[in-house]
Amino acid sequence: MGYHIGDKMKANVELYFEKTFDFLPELAVFATSYLVKKSFTRHTTPPENIQNSIRFFFHNVFESKNKSKQSQGVSQRPYVRVFPSSQPHESRFKKNKQVNGIAVFVDSEYLKKILGNDAAHFQYLFDNDNNFLIEEIMTDDILRTANELIGELDAGILKDFFYRLKVMELLYNLFLSLKKRANSKPLKLSQSDIAAIYKVRDALILSLQKSPSMEALKKIAGLNENKMRQLFIQIFGMGIYDYFQYQRITEAARLLREEQLSVSEVGYQLGFENLSHFTRTFEKIIGMKPKKYAMKLG
Repeated sequence: MGYHIGDKMKANVELYFEKTFDFLPELAVFATSYLVKKSFTRHTTPPENIQNSIRFFFHNVFESKNKSKQSQGVSQRPYVRVFPSSQPHESRFKKNKQVNGIAVFVDSEYLKKILGNDAAHFQYLFDNDNNFLIEEIMTDDILRTANELIGELDAGILKDFFYRLKVMELLYNLFLSLKKRANSKPLKLSQSDIAAIYKVRDALILSLQKSPSMEALKKIAGLNENKMRQLFIQIFGMGIYDYFQYQRITEAARLLREEQLSVSEVGYQLGFENLSHFTRTFEKIIGMKPKKYAMKLG
């Protein structure tokens, strides 16, 4: 598909697998998993064989083969980033980190065509002067579809048909989530704006026991409060406090699921002084009370 990973990538990673699905000139998919042996940076480049493409990168969609070396944190949670392939972007790779994911490159006119009448809701994706970046939390349906795609790397009969359908299903489930976002005119983004908002995001994730104050977040971002709030919603699709609570409860679910802590232990560990409040918040986000969630897992 004319996508070059570069010499740095080849020299500094241990490749577990890679697979390309070509449906040119409208669509191409690149799935990969590798371990970073030495820290490095690289500039991403657009694929040569798809003009004016939009990149959808589904991060952390399948099991790590190097769990013992993985650090817990936001970087390891499944999420999707969407941005123009032509947008300058520098990726940083840290030693001993496993990277796995699926990159989908879609011609913007083709995407507009398959969206049909709904394309008007996503006009920000198609404005040529808009340097957008979107990060979306990965739903269970997105994660399931991604794993079905990766799990059938050697599909037999009608394999091209199967892969194209699965890629369409992956994009469909993503756009179901994106459709819930407010349809407002986005602010123009600079690289410094993006870096500032990700500093705010990281500060929230590193302090799940207690949300940093708005004053502290403004200092971290170096932005006024109004712009910081607007850009945060634009990139992540929800407000700062809502995002904090979502990540907090996602971590609570992980602690119940993987660490097998009690409901009260999880609530207090994440800074909930009132377990009733913890239960209500958990149910609102996960769809069931934490005790029932834990029992379902057991």
